[in-house]
Amino acid sequence: MMKTIEKYQKCSYGALDPNQPINETQQNSYQEYLRLKARVEILQQSQRNLLGEDLAPLTTKELEQLEHQLEASLKQIRSTRTQCILDQVADLQSREQMLTEANKALRNKLEDAWAQVPLRLAWEAGGQNVQYGRPPPQSEGFFQPLGGNSTLQIGYNPVVSAEMTTMGQNLQNVSGYIPGWML
Repeated sequence: MMKTIEKYQKCSYGALDPNQPINETQQNSYQEYLRLKARVEILQQSQRNLLGEDLAPLTTKELEQLEHQLEASLKQIRSTRTQCILDQVADLQSREQMLTEANKALRNKLEDAWAQVPLRLAWEAGGQNVQYGRPPPQSEGFFQPLGGNSTLQIGYNPVVSAEMTTMGQNLQNVSGYIPGWML
């Protein structure tokens, strides 16, 4: 324990003693400091050159190297930016797909809810006044109403009116409408 305390005191208080000779580790530390200081100065000069400052003392070869270095850096920056944008686009496309699916699901749910409203209202009213109508006519005239009797008769009917024989069986439609392209 005493040995450790002596080492501590020697290292802590011994550095303050000006009469103590400079040992080899201190010399190496000072050399390392000078080397790092020179390196920092070189890096600062390089940074100034990259920013376009202090270009006058550079030779043509150094300027060309600086130009190539700037072009390579710019190419790498553009590549990184493009990759980042592509990643964002892919994320947005997957989000769009997810939102589209959610929208479809909500639309189907809404349509189901609206389909249940008339049936529920009819059920609550006791089944009275339920309208079983035809689909509304199209405004472009794609479907046109049939002339004559549009009631649906199921089964064999030996009495056939003259009106129904003239229209032809291929033109009859259950809903009473016939598409315009069939006329």
